[in-house]
Amino acid sequence: MNKKLTELQSTAISGNDITSSCLYVSALTIMYAGQWAWLSLCVVALVLFLFRKIYGEVVGALPLNGGAYNVLLNTSSKRTASLAATLTILSYMATAVISASEAMHYLASIFSHIPIIIATIIVLVIFCILTISGIGESANVAVFIFLFHLLSLAILITASIWFITENGASAFHINWESPIKSGSIKTALFLGFSAAMLGISGFESSANFVEEQKSGVFPKTLRNMWIVVSIVNPLLSFLLICILPLATVGEHHESLLSYLGQVTGGKWLSILVSIDAVLVLCGAVLTSFVGVSGLMNRMTLDRILPNFLLKQNKKGSSYRIIILFLFLCISVLIVTKGHLASLAGVYTFSFLSVMGLFAIGNLLLKIKRRKLPRPERATLISVLLAIVFVGTAFWGNILLNKASFYTFLQYLLPTLVFIYIMLNRIAVIDLLIKLIEFLYSPLRKFVVIISRYLFKVKRRLHSQEFVFFTKKDNVAVLNKVMQYVQENETTKKLKIVNVIKEGEDNELLKKDLEVLDRAYPEIDIEFIEIEGIFGPELIDKLSIQWKIPKNFMFIASPSDRFSYRVAELGGVRLIM
Repeated sequence: MNKKLTELQSTAISGNDITSSCLYVSALTIMYAGQWAWLSLCVVALVLFLFRKIYGEVVGALPLNGGAYNVLLNTSSKRTASLAATLTILSYMATAVISASEAMHYLASIFSHIPIIIATIIVLVIFCILTISGIGESANVAVFIFLFHLLSLAILITASIWFITENGASAFHINWESPIKSGSIKTALFLGFSAAMLGISGFESSANFVEEQKSGVFPKTLRNMWIVVSIVNPLLSFLLICILPLATVGEHHESLLSYLGQVTGGKWLSILVSIDAVLVLCGAVLTSFVGVSGLMNRMTLDRILPNFLLKQNKKGSSYRIIILFLFLCISVLIVTKGHLASLAGVYTFSFLSVMGLFAIGNLLLKIKRRKLPRPERATLISVLLAIVFVGTAFWGNILLNKASFYTFLQYLLPTLVFIYIMLNRIAVIDLLIKLIEFLYSPLRKFVVIISRYLFKVKRRLHSQEFVFFTKKDNVAVLNKVMQYVQENETTKKLKIVNVIKEGEDNELLKKDLEVLDRAYPEIDIEFIEIEGIFGPELIDKLSIQWKIPKNFMFIASPSDRFSYRVAELGGVRLIM
């Protein structure tokens, strides 16, 4: 059994991504909001506070890897969940490439003549190998980077405050009286907020590897990330306005905090901030690899991605998934030739889309899984308000850079086509069979061989048995179960199991199943009665006995009187 992550380790893995935002979000926000940048970042902290409850409720009710994909899979359909998964993967891919490249740019400011593209590929390969070596080893590296980053920020903030006490805040008065670039405070706050929302990218990462965390750790990671971002980003923005003229922000936007260190502490502090930037941006690369590993592993278990990706090494790492993600990142880097402005659009819009879909998943959880136990609840007003904030930021970023939005669509659409093909493999196989039959005459022998193979693949997909544990549900509920299986799963066999106590009978249930058997002739329904107690032990026993994976077993949403949490059932899926 793999060792679970502690609070510090889990916070560090996700925190390196979200806290690295201070390296660029302060400059970006000041460029759009001017002297009101600190207030825009305070609003972002408020939005993040709303999402603490949203994530806490969803993951508390469904503590499984996958983030937005997981909640939508358990409250809607595979197609909707696959959209969230696609956006999350794109976000991770963009985060990894941009963070690695930016880290090498900071390194080049210390050691000149570094080949950026080659160095970026080396960073991606290093963290690929580190992730394959196991999440425990990855977490220890992440903790070191995270603590060094917090220490560096503390030194920079202290030096800045000391600089103000020694030299006064004349720059603040000049900046405060400066005309607002966008024309009005309202517009400045809107544009600043839209840009500043990038400062919370990474907040969603913890939900993608929640199964690797110790019990009770997940909500603490959300709290810790919120505290750090809510203090550091607005404070640094305010200090910048107090120390530097607004005009110099644009000149030094690529390494603004390093320049701040130069002004307030000298060359040594500038170098310290640059070293910190290299490390924490590399930590964001690690976050991407860890997060995407948990997500794509869950997608493969649900047969959205090819099963060969599930192969694990002795450390329990799905190395094929990690290597595939590495190749995707390197290919993007090579295609863009190291010019990552276009990829920044993919990063922006995919991240905001994932946050919005997670909030929508929370609403669906409230509507469809009302009885599902959860440790905390986000109010309906707070969820709707969070969706409005995310939508506002999405629209604001379209206004700021329409070209980036079109680039985002160019990456998204081909990815969705691939996912659609994987979800409709049977239809694709049928189409191929018809095409091959059309070519049958000139290629008789070849067609016969391929046709048999495709029919074999189709039969294998249909032969996968699924299980539904019923609580003597009425025929209406069972009919919805059949509809779900028919619409979402490629199977022809369904076991309906009822766990009964001694002396009970299922005569009414058997009559209902006879009706369903006639209504769904294409699905072979097998009814099984088992005496005993429904729980994890029985599920484990049946999974081994029938050779049916637990994620192919379904239950209706349990009430708050149910003796076990969903996570204890080993991946059994909720479909009602």
